Amino acid sequence: MFRKAHFLFTLLCAGTTTAIMIFMSLLYLQVSENSLYKNHFASFRNDISTIASSLEQSTYISMQWLAGLEARNAYLIFVIDNDKPFLYNTLKAEAAGTKGTNHTDSTNDSSGQHLLSESLQAYDLMFESETVISYSSNYFGIHHDEYEFTSPSTGEHYYSSLIDIERGQTHSRILILNPLAGLQAQITHQRLLFLLLDLLAALAFSVFSWFFTGRLLKPLQQNHENQMQFIASASHELRTPLSAILATNECCITATPQEQAGFFQTIRKEGRRMNTLIDDLLTLAHSDSGRFLIEKKEVELDTLCTNAYEAFEPLCRQKKLTLSLTLPDVPLPRLSCDPDRIAQVLSILLHNAVSYTPENGFVSLSLTCRQDRKNLFEITVSDTGVGIPDSDKKRIFSRFYRAEKSRSTKGHFGLGLSIAYEIISAHHGRISVQDNLPCGSVFVVRLPG
Repeated sequence: MFRKAHFLFTLLCAGTTTAIMIFMSLLYLQVSENSLYKNHFASFRNDISTIASSLEQSTYISMQWLAGLEARNAYLIFVIDNDKPFLYNTLKAEAAGTKGTNHTDSTNDSSGQHLLSESLQAYDLMFESETVISYSSNYFGIHHDEYEFTSPSTGEHYYSSLIDIERGQTHSRILILNPLAGLQAQITHQRLLFLLLDLLAALAFSVFSWFFTGRLLKPLQQNHENQMQFIASASHELRTPLSAILATNECCITATPQEQAGFFQTIRKEGRRMNTLIDDLLTLAHSDSGRFLIEKKEVELDTLCTNAYEAFEPLCRQKKLTLSLTLPDVPLPRLSCDPDRIAQVLSILLHNAVSYTPENGFVSLSLTCRQDRKNLFEITVSDTGVGIPDSDKKRIFSRFYRAEKSRSTKGHFGLGLSIAYEIISAHHGRISVQDNLPCGSVFVVRLPG
């Protein structure tokens, strides 16, 4: 179940972040590409304006000048003189000093002728109205229009400019084409780069989401496992006294009156044992559900310790144990706590100490208070019993946990210390265990005042 949830949460997180990232990338690419096209076209128009200004101030057009202009800017230039086209490969040849070349021979270049025709057709479609030519002081009339067109035959994209030059009865046109193959290659490279970055980012997000959702689900999984273990352990512990009650009840059917008296005593004992277990389970269930009620009152903690001592002193005498109580000589401030719950903790700790301490052993209960910035009450319960191994100290407060067989007596379910832990935690205190050298254990409860 959790593996499937882990996969789905990972897919959700990685998919959401990847979708947002792709959307932002596409938005950025669109803005960036529009900006590149806009800047490139603006640069082309500025170049054309400069060219037109140079032509306006000149009385003739130099082929060498046009050849250099074409070479520097990677332009394609066509010249139309009195409606007679010249393809600029011939002009370049002439500028380079090629002999025996006739301008009219350039019309044999079918690809250039086709490109020229397509560009002029695109111009006529875009600018249907007649071109208005202005005249300068040197009697040249210069007018230029810039536009974008795509060659239907090749699919190539161009920025184009048609410059009209009129001098008297002479009308010339210069068509300048700026191929966008380089700009489109740059945009394609940018797209591929962003695609690669998006793929790497998606992979990184997937790995991160896998570990992140795993960490998020780990407490839930652990809680689920704890609940299942709790239910299994509780069922097992309840089954033992219940089985004893049922078996004893069957025996009562055929038993003599004298035997029935012993059987009834067994049933009563096991019933009380089951009742104690149910009360402990309810306490822990209320703690897990957040319904663990703490009714705080101002109480004297030394009084609670005295009452606990008096309650266990007869039991210790019966087991031939020495029980001692140590209290401060000076009056202690009152503690705001739930007296019934704190008394329950004292009972749990003393009951464990008495249960696991052999005859002629010692059990001690002490109370101290450190008064500095805040009052800190410290309750200590020590014994000279079997002790707790270091490997078990971290788990001793877990539910249904028993350190070893020597501590797995029939009267203990492994819930007492976990209940004590929950009670002390609800009071914002701490409970810990350490060794009581040379033998035994020491439980220390610290409660803030």
